[in-house]
Amino acid sequence: MQRHHYRPLTIHWKRVLTVSLGVTLSIGLLSALTDLTHHFLLVASLAASSLLIFGFPDSAFSQPRNFLGGNFISAFIGLALFHLIGAPWWGVAVATGLATAAMMMSDTLHPPAAANPLIIYTLHSGWSFLVFPNLGGEIVVLGVALLYHRFTRKERYPHYWI
Repeated sequence: MQRHHYRPLTIHWKRVLTVSLGVTLSIGLLSALTDLTHHFLLVASLAASSLLIFGFPDSAFSQPRNFLGGNFISAFIGLALFHLIGAPWWGVAVATGLATAAMMMSDTLHPPAAANPLIIYTLHSGWSFLVFPNLGGEIVVLGVALLYHRFTRKERYPHYWI
């Protein structure tokens, strides 16, 4: 039987602290703005997006094109199917599959965005979901990321917009 060799766990505390601080700032600002404006900005997929953007800023998944485009496409498809066919048990599965395919075909794949149809079906969201929390939340996370990476990294973020 073949033995697998795993590399030992190495924790880079500076990286852990900077990534978790970036995520904390973006989610904290979303939460504060939700309280102040009474517009819902907090969705679980934005926490996962924040982890990608702050933890793996060089990844294609973390670039604005993928983050903004993937979230929009996925939310739009989720909303369109929800409002066209309602909420049969299979609707959310089809919406998630179609959203994934559309993100892949448009080269805007952002894995956390695949959760948007599930969120939409769970909340029975209206079309306003595209603005609040989707676009509003994305602008906040991206704004925090642009400022944060400017002061914490030598490398440029983002690598590309379009």
